Amino acid sequence: MSKEKNTEQEESVNNQSEKDSELEISSEKTDKKDEEQQADTADASDNLAAEVEELKKKVEKLNHDLLLSRADFDNYRKRTLREKAELLKNGGEDCLKRILPIIDDFERGLLSISETSEVEAVKEGMNLIYNKFKTYLEQHGVKEIKTDKQDFDTEYHEAVTTFPVEDESQKGKIIDCVQKGYTLNDKVIRYAKVVVGE
Repeated sequence: MSKEKNTEQEESVNNQSEKDSELEISSEKTDKKDEEQQADTADASDNLAAEVEELKKKVEKLNHDLLLSRADFDNYRKRTLREKAELLKNGGEDCLKRILPIIDDFERGLLSISETSEVEAVKEGMNLIYNKFKTYLEQHGVKEIKTDKQDFDTEYHEAVTTFPVEDESQKGKIIDCVQKGYTLNDKVIRYAKVVVGE
């Protein structure tokens, strides 16, 4: 019986030794796993820090680019407003320069009126100046609105008054033009004031 006890004790000690060895091996494995996890965590932390730095640099660059774009746009806007103001201020300069010769012609005509007694020559001179001025306007897109024997059209004509007519074909037609109307590039700039048959 004592042999059996000894054997049992030996087995118990051996089992305990085996358990202790297994625990040591398990503990070593756990320690290795912990070390590996810590190493992985450190690597991941380093990677995250590097990514954060990279993203910060990108954000700074984008902010810088945005500020430059805004400044460029603001400069463009200011320059455009300046140019527009300049155009409004001096845009009619070319138009006025081309009218000056017509004014010169009028002045010469007025001088000749006081010096001459020939009415026909004066009429001819005034007609030449008038035709020159009309041609100038037409070259710049200004056209007279037709009113002679035309149907009344509210898009081009303004009825000053109506006049009773006996002829049925004259009803709704323009009888007389009180003031001529004009278009500039097909846009009405002054309506023709007319008398309409009723």
